[in-house]
Parts: sequence; structure tokens; C-alpha cells
Amino acid sequence: MNALLKNLWPGIAGAMLMLVVPGALADLPGIPAFTVTPGEGENVEEYSVTLQILALMTALTFLPAMLMMMTSFTRIIVVFAILRQALGLQSTPSNQILLGLTLFLTIFIMKPVLEEANRVGLQPYLQEEVTSLEAVELASQPFRDFMLAQTREDDLGLFVRMADEQYDRPEDVSFWVLLPAFVTSELKTAFQIGFILFIPFLIIDMVVASVLMAMGMMMLSPIIISLPFKIMLFVLVDGWALIMGTLAASYGI
Repeated sequence: MNALLKNLWPGIAGAMLMLVVPGALADLPGIPAFTVTPGEGENVEEYSVTLQILALMTALTFLPAMLMMMTSFTRIIVVFAILRQALGLQSTPSNQILLGLTLFLTIFIMKPVLEEANRVGLQPYLQEEVTSLEAVELASQPFRDFMLAQTREDDLGLFVRMADEQYDRPEDVSFWVLLPAFVTSELKTAFQIGFILFIPFLIIDMVVASVLMAMGMMMLSPIIISLPFKIMLFVLVDGWALIMGTLAASYGI
């Protein structure tokens, strides 16, 4: 008998759990998706705190893409990469240094936009004056104005035609149309600045190569000889300050 009960006990325990657990779970309060608060004239529906936290954690995964695509990050990092290539330096400054420098320069350039987004969107939400969706919409407006100001009309018109949509004003353009147009304009401007940077270093390479060829030293790589001269030229003209000043000035700072 004891052996029989021992063998039947797992089945009995499982049956008891199947009977008890659903009833216990039914008594637990559910997680509300929305909360309704009385507003002026009608009830105001708002997402619950749980869903707001979930949406925030999900949005954080898009933060790197937002940083690169909605700010000045793209233009700056492309210019720095072209500069390093023009100097003939393969890994100096390192990628970590260039990314850090680009990040802090981006924060410096985007400071007015960030402050405006904090003023019109984040602070009213923290003071419970607007809902979370309204706060996101208000905070995105300064970024939208910044992107629209830096986007070329022909690039914007290209994506409007590709989307097969009509807008009365540029301010009415959908965000999903404005974003690729802004990135295209940023890449175009970055390559234009990079082309200007390449010219003096290209002249030095040509002069050094011509001198070495005239001296019959064709087996000696011109890059090795021209590199110190390019670095010296870059230092004499205070190149880093000049480039950073040019990048900031390109955004009207």
C-alpha cells in the first residue's frame, strides 16, 4: 500500500495543482493597460505605468540609431574618417577616440535642441501637465525643426516623390519621409567638407611623388616621405580647432 501511494503521489499532487493554481491566479489582480483620469469635459485615457516603462525600455534599444540618424553625429564622424584617410594614418587617432570626440561635439551642437525638448516635452510630463504620448510629440518637435533646417530641398523633394505623397508645406512632411532626406543631406555635406580637406594633403602627396621621381628614388614610397609634412601642415594651421569650428559653423553655431 505504501508503495502504491508513493507511486500515485506525483499524479495526485499534479491534479491538486491543476485545480488550485487556476483559482489562485484568477484571484490575482490583472495589470491594467490603461488608466482613465477625469479631464476637462471628458475622461483622459493614459497608458499605465507598467506599459510606459516597457515602452521606455524598448525605446532605449533605438537610442544608438536615433543618435546617429537624428543628430549631427553622421556628418561629424564621416568628416573625421575622411580626415584620417587624407592624413594617411590608418589607426591614429583610434576609432574609440574619434567616436568619443564625435559624441561630445554632437552634444555641444545639439545642446539647444536638447534643452528645448526638455523644456517643452520632458518637464511638462514630469509635472503631470501632459500625457506620455503628448510629451513624446512635443519633445520630437525641436528635433524635427533641426532636421528640417539641415535638409536640402532637392533631397526632401526626392523622398516626397518616392513616397508618392503631397504636402502643402515642408513643415507638414511626414517624419518617416524627413528622416532619410536628412541623412542623405548630412552625407552629402560631409563628403563636400571631406573633399575640401583632401585637397591640401593631395597636393603634398603629388609634390613629394614628383620630387622622388625626379631624383630617381622610385623604389621609396612617397607616403612615408609625405606623412611628416602632412602632419606638420595640419599642426601649423591648428587643424583640429579649424575642423571643429567648421563643423560647428555648418550648423549655425
